[in-house]
Amino acid sequence: MIPFANTWPYEIIMKDIYVHECPFCRSANVLLPLKPAELKLIHEGCKKLLVFPCCFNKVTLLDTDRDYLLADRPIRPS
Repeated sequence: MIPFANTWPYEIIMKDIYVHECPFCRSANVLLPLKPAELKLIHEGCKKLLVFPCCFNKVTLLDTDRDYLLADRPIRPS
């Protein structure tokens, strides 16, 4: 089980994936370089390197659900 600290919420709007805030630089409404079809592949077991376009920080996505991206390391502030 992945700890809650390794999760970050996302939203799909018009086939684009957004996060309300970047977990690293705190930029607002960040458009992620992911497509909804990739979310299904990640959920089925493929890992995906996600580079945030605002600050170029990276996380590896291990899983997704309908609300959260699940990363390999903590991305929530302690």
